[in-house]
Amino acid sequence: MENIPNYVNITFLAVVVTTLGFLLYALVIASPENKNYTPIIVFTFAIAWLFGLSTLTRYHYFDEIQDYPIRFLWVIGIPGLAILLALVVKKSRDFILRMPITTLTYLHIIRVPIEIILWWLTLYEVFPQILTFEGINFDILAGISAPFAGVFLVGLRSKSRAGAVIWNVLALGLALNLGIHALMASPFFFDPARYPVANVAVFSFPFVLLPGFVVPVILFSHIASLIQLFRPLPEEEDY
Repeated sequence: MENIPNYVNITFLAVVVTTLGFLLYALVIASPENKNYTPIIVFTFAIAWLFGLSTLTRYHYFDEIQDYPIRFLWVIGIPGLAILLALVVKKSRDFILRMPITTLTYLHIIRVPIEIILWWLTLYEVFPQILTFEGINFDILAGISAPFAGVFLVGLRSKSRAGAVIWNVLALGLALNLGIHALMASPFFFDPARYPVANVAVFSFPFVLLPGFVVPVILFSHIASLIQLFRPLPEEEDY
């Protein structure tokens, strides 16, 4: 979208890099053994996916999305499949249990700039205003509260397992609420009676990386955190 200012694109790309940084840090901390290549494998896959998705978008692969909706299924399907495999394979689940829950919690700070970016996109009529913090989207609250959750709910000196579970469930609900409404506002299901403007931003570079990478990482961090929080542990063991 040529009418979108560069500062919006640059800010969003910074969010993508930050998201990748949080994920890589969590993977490295969970891999103390020198011969554990999981961080390298995941990082390589992530870079290849980001590059491939960006290249397809730059070559207008999604321009005819209404005629070929299956094309967009790859955007959300491949990350979804990767998360599913990570949860199904026991070795991957064991690895997830070692990921620092504090990092997985602080990662959600990125949801603050994301909401600001979505609001910027409404100014250029490529994203419905009702799906921002001015409407029915309260996802920014998850980003604002993430530092509090990281310090007081899963921090090294202060913990509340029940509080952390509640926070993750509520924040996950906010993310799913936005995701479902964003899908309903897309050209696939667009109803002008509900959404004055269609959600077309995510079909262009760099915003295709929101459903293709950033949102899956956000969802994964919630799932990984809840897996850790629900596992049976001795009272004295850290989580």
